[in-house]
Amino acid sequence: MSELFDPVLAAGPVRDETGDAAWLKGMLDFEAALASAQADVGLIGREHADAIGAACRPADYDVAELGRAATGIGNPAGPLVRALTDRVGGEAARHVHRGATSQDVVDTAAMLVATRALAPLLADLGACADAAARLAEEHATTIQVGRTLLQHATPVTFGLTAAGWLTALGNAGERLAALRLPAQLGGATGTLASLGDHGPAVLTALSARLGLAEPVLPWHTDRTPVAELAGALGETAGAVAGIARAIVLLAQTDVGEVHEQGPPGSGGSSTMPHKRNPVAAVSALASAKQAPGLVADLLAAMEQEHQRAAGAWHAEWRPLTELLRTTGSAIHWLRTSLGRLHVDAGAMRANLDRSGGVLLAERVTTELAAGTGRLAAHDAVTACCRRALAGEGELAGLLAEDPLVGGRLSRERIAELLDPSGYLGSAGVFVERALAAHRERKERS
Repeated sequence: MSELFDPVLAAGPVRDETGDAAWLKGMLDFEAALASAQADVGLIGREHADAIGAACRPADYDVAELGRAATGIGNPAGPLVRALTDRVGGEAARHVHRGATSQDVVDTAAMLVATRALAPLLADLGACADAAARLAEEHATTIQVGRTLLQHATPVTFGLTAAGWLTALGNAGERLAALRLPAQLGGATGTLASLGDHGPAVLTALSARLGLAEPVLPWHTDRTPVAELAGALGETAGAVAGIARAIVLLAQTDVGEVHEQGPPGSGGSSTMPHKRNPVAAVSALASAKQAPGLVADLLAAMEQEHQRAAGAWHAEWRPLTELLRTTGSAIHWLRTSLGRLHVDAGAMRANLDRSGGVLLAERVTTELAAGTGRLAAHDAVTACCRRALAGEGELAGLLAEDPLVGGRLSRERIAELLDPSGYLGSAGVFVERALAAHRERKERS
């Protein structure tokens, strides 16, 4: 945690669900649920489970002290179990942590932390999708230059651009919402031998009490649950990064098709009073760009030995926490950016008109080719485009004067073919499809 950098790089509500207090709560929730699950199946008395649960109050424990003590066994679960046992006392103390191992505590806490962090994360993601949907609907017919390899291409609509954002956000949200994060309980080597025949029943009851998925078997060295979570978070961060990058590019002074209308003081510069930086989109991008490395760290930790890993498991804790936090920050900032976004339709049209019609040359070639053959049409139109770009005249006039083009197409028809509003293909259909899919997702949720 950093008081200097977290307001930018760990912004939003997810941060509060991933700190030390959240991890401590997750570990204590495991211990309370474990005792109750064992009471459910008749292994211990209900009064003992209640006594253990009553002692699982996070405020009663010193996180810093637990961290210092963790160096003795290499994880914080051991010191916590000792402190919990001391606090419970009496006959019930004998049943604290019964049948479990340290990794059961930490892994289950990790899944609880992730589950609780995903709630505000998905809320912010849904708000981003709603904002993108509004932009797509409002600008379904706002014509914009299409850009490929950062160069002007055939026209699109800004509605289609926003619909692409909407679809990416919707796909990422569906994958995150579909995650079924499992509880962990395996004991020393994944057999739950110390619970006798009751092991599977305790696992079932534990999972139900915590609201986590019940695994088929303990997953101490099968790290696919963590990898699946990491992949979904990485995909989400990537979707956010793509949208934020597009906003930053469209907000450039030389493009000027969008800008953020933030509160006074936002988007400024320490030296240049004229600056109007898209600071929320920049912050979203800064947060999202950290995710790929953290995903890689978690995937690299999947190689774990035998029944319990030596180091690779421990290597997951920090990158998993940071991945949740930075993805949540990226989504928070994107929500802010989309909420502030002002679309300049006039600038979009001006940028489109700068080309003098050459962006629609493909359309002229297509129509001409029906009578002349594609190669002859392509060569004639290309020659006219080169002359127009060299400043020898307007493309429409040059095409009309060309013997091949002008001999087959009237000036009126050439003007029609160079009108971008008539060459948008199925942009409108795709916008409506994206909006319909968004409405269906909202109805299902």
